[in-house]
Amino acid sequence: MPANDRIGLGRRGENLAVALLESEGYWIIQRNWRCAGLGEIDVIAVDPDDCLVFVEVRARRGDAYGTPEESITGDKKARLKLLAELYVQAFAWADDWRIDVVAVEMDSRGRLLRKTHIANAVTGWDD
Repeated sequence: MPANDRIGLGRRGENLAVALLESEGYWIIQRNWRCAGLGEIDVIAVDPDDCLVFVEVRARRGDAYGTPEESITGDKKARLKLLAELYVQAFAWADDWRIDVVAVEMDSRGRLLRKTHIANAVTGWDD
């Protein structure tokens, strides 16, 4: 898949994820928060219970390379945890926080097949 297609798929996946989160009562604080040299967090939000939520959005077209959830490697999980910890420290967040995943699957024509919000997904997986 050409880079522009991947960027477009990622952007569409993020837009769908944000719409899903907002429909669940989440307040979106920021999108694409970057930390130099380490990467980015796709979406930062606060859930209806005032928990800070870092959201990794994984979008896939087709299942030739597995599900969106399966695409999160151990290295990616570790990086997400580090980024979340840095954000919490930088903004002096003193309350609860977690890392969620929104998985977005589309068919080869780009039609939405599913979007699934998995709360506490990264810290809930075995490391």
